[in-house]
Amino acid sequence: MNAPAVPEGVRLFLALDLPGGAREAIGRWRDSAVRGRAELRPVPDEALHVTVVFLGRRPREMVDRVWQTAASSLAGRTAPTFTPAGSKTVPPRRPRVLAIDLEDRGGEAAAVHQAVSVALAEAGLHDPGPRALWPHVTVARVRTRARLHDLEVSPPPAAAFTARTVTLYRSDLHPAGARYVALERLELA
Repeated sequence: MNAPAVPEGVRLFLALDLPGGAREAIGRWRDSAVRGRAELRPVPDEALHVTVVFLGRRPREMVDRVWQTAASSLAGRTAPTFTPAGSKTVPPRRPRVLAIDLEDRGGEAAAVHQAVSVALAEAGLHDPGPRALWPHVTVARVRTRARLHDLEVSPPPAAAFTARTVTLYRSDLHPAGARYVALERLELA
């Protein structure tokens, strides 16, 4: 019997990392929200982030080119400031995640997303598609074959935070959930 084929390459995404205080506050809120909810698997503190661009599976030899292209597009970009605007389960009909919606008041996150998406598309490294950036932090995922019902949670922490670090992550899939490995980092102005 043949073993199932293992896809070649690595799963990549670019994200804005949360600063320490925001990560801790969101982690405490997440813990409160998932307490007693066996159908929810909390996202570990170190994995909390705001996805800028999900690239999907790419050949390993493209990683350096992806990073150089993304990093070049970020030169001189201003770090976005986010304000938590509420929580949301997504998709609405049969939720798979619990997330905190973030308000991108100054539009800096949208500008970072646009710059990176356009640069990667022009380099033939990414097809951005029609989706706009949805600034959010995924805090929990619904376990496989579980259904999420009647989730009522308190409002997330309201303190604004600035996300200065953009990281290129490799996402390794495991039965217990994806594990993220930071490959490259860049600080925004």
